[in-house]
Amino acid sequence: MSEPLPAAPALQAELDQLGLATTPWELQGALIGWIAGGGDADREWLRKVMADPALPALADSSAIGHFGRGAQAQIEDNDLGLTLLLPDEDASLQERSAALFDWCRHFLGAFGLAAGAEPPLSDEGEEALQDLARLATATAEPDGDEEDEAALAEIEEFVRVAALLLHGDIAIARRRRQLH
Repeated sequence: MSEPLPAAPALQAELDQLGLATTPWELQGALIGWIAGGGDADREWLRKVMADPALPALADSSAIGHFGRGAQAQIEDNDLGLTLLLPDEDASLQERSAALFDWCRHFLGAFGLAAGAEPPLSDEGEEALQDLARLATATAEPDGDEEDEAALAEIEEFVRVAALLLHGDIAIARRRRQLH
């Protein structure tokens, strides 16, 4: 069973305290991208993902430290238990869509940092990465209806599965190669 993720307000408070102009969903996108690309959610992950060696190592008791361990457990879960951290359902469709597109942008950046310029991807992984790149360039529309709500839910599920697929292609495949 994976460690529960801290709530967005607790993460935002620590991000603000560290002087990082990022949101909890951007942070999760970057963290999941880092892990999927072969990185670990160790005490140094925030430094590595943010490319800022001046950031402190994460304390075990910090919300961001818990967040890293919880996200690592979720993406490693055999039951595919990864849950995307995004604004609550009471947020506007535009806000939730923008957060998902931001999630994708940060995922791609950190995935590239960890996996390198030309990671060995399956055909499905290559397609998923290209689709995530298209989502990362999307712009949230100000209005929406029930159809748009349903489409956003489908896109969220696609992003979740794409992250798991890329994790399998890189991080899990890398571990298997090291065992043999």
